[in-house]
Amino acid sequence: MRILPLLSILLAAVSLRAESILPPNARVAVIGDSITEQKIYSKYIETYLLACTGRSDIKVFQFGWSGERAGGFAARLENDLAVFNPNVATTCYGMNDGSYKLYAPEIGAEYEKNMRAVIDGLKKVGVKAMAIGSPGGVDPDYFKRPTVSGQDYNGNLAHLRDIAKKLAEENKQPFANVYDTMISALTKSKAALGKEYGPFGGDGFHPAPAGQLLMAQAFLKALGFDGEIGTITVDVKGTTTASNGHAVKGGQNGSVTLESTKWPFVFDADPTSAGSNRSILSFTSFNQDLNRFTLKVVNLGSAKSKVTWGSQSKEFSREQLEAGVNLAAEFTKTPFDNDFAALTNAITQKESYETILIKNLVTHMRVIAAEAAEDPKVAVALTKLKKKLADEHAKQDANVRKFIKPVTHTIKVEEIR
Repeated sequence: MRILPLLSILLAAVSLRAESILPPNARVAVIGDSITEQKIYSKYIETYLLACTGRSDIKVFQFGWSGERAGGFAARLENDLAVFNPNVATTCYGMNDGSYKLYAPEIGAEYEKNMRAVIDGLKKVGVKAMAIGSPGGVDPDYFKRPTVSGQDYNGNLAHLRDIAKKLAEENKQPFANVYDTMISALTKSKAALGKEYGPFGGDGFHPAPAGQLLMAQAFLKALGFDGEIGTITVDVKGTTTASNGHAVKGGQNGSVTLESTKWPFVFDADPTSAGSNRSILSFTSFNQDLNRFTLKVVNLGSAKSKVTWGSQSKEFSREQLEAGVNLAAEFTKTPFDNDFAALTNAITQKESYETILIKNLVTHMRVIAAEAAEDPKVAVALTKLKKKLADEHAKQDANVRKFIKPVTHTIKVEEIR
């Protein structure tokens, strides 16, 4: 009998592990170069953290800066992060650090030196948990540089990936393998859709939404999320049960109405365009790893059943429904679509403000930092300015949270005789 309490403790530890890297009141800084400043993968990460986890204590701020290398961020780190005071960070450098030429040992040495400065700087300002990311990859069909081919530059970026991984391991922090996540999906998608398909963007390295979803996937996995959005179990001869984040509000005869505070991640509509994040789903494991909203149906009397979720219906076999069907992967239209779009639009507005805040205002405060240290009046003025900017950002964040709300939706199961 003594085994049972120990087993309960172990099970509790496993259940907490999914979000263990994000402490209570997590403040997540998404850091990187122009690819981060595109505000697409950062938007996906923020939307996931706010809508899909069921947590209301997470705040996100993106710090992307076009053309930046790791050393550039190390120089502005202490000043710029002070406006947000993060305790969690994701980093994505290397694309520019590779200098757009063949790999050479001095490139790796410089990248490692600067990434060490970034990691040490993050620790200094109070960041306890960080997903240290590799650079992504380039698409050889679109990447055109006179100094290096796309294939050769991927070799360079792979070296930098290995350095980032080493640094993550040394610092006992999770490693976000952006490079392999992207290159694996690129290879599969090109084989299926042809070389014209360009998930890494028109220049081959500023990713389109399809490639940006791969980046978000790598970081969300590194942050520790297990992808369990929820499980709904419908007993056609009995009651319906739902996991945490989903409340059964009513229903009968195979139909159930739910109120969900944990949303599945929602994708764009186009299944083939690189401008749509849905187009990459067949070539990566985003839904399996991070987006499982499972419907299980038991006590079915027919070999097949029609499932209607919102406005869309699909047929599944008894075996499929008994094993569990991932609604988020199977349905291209969901009852969450409108709310998800509204939240994403609000996040886009907030992150756009963050770019203006950092690049036009906050980073320039370094210029008067020395004067503020010597002149109390300047120091007071600088403190007031920082507070005003932080207050404005808080308003932007509050506006985002207006769009986070429970979603009521209905799942209907009809046996096909």
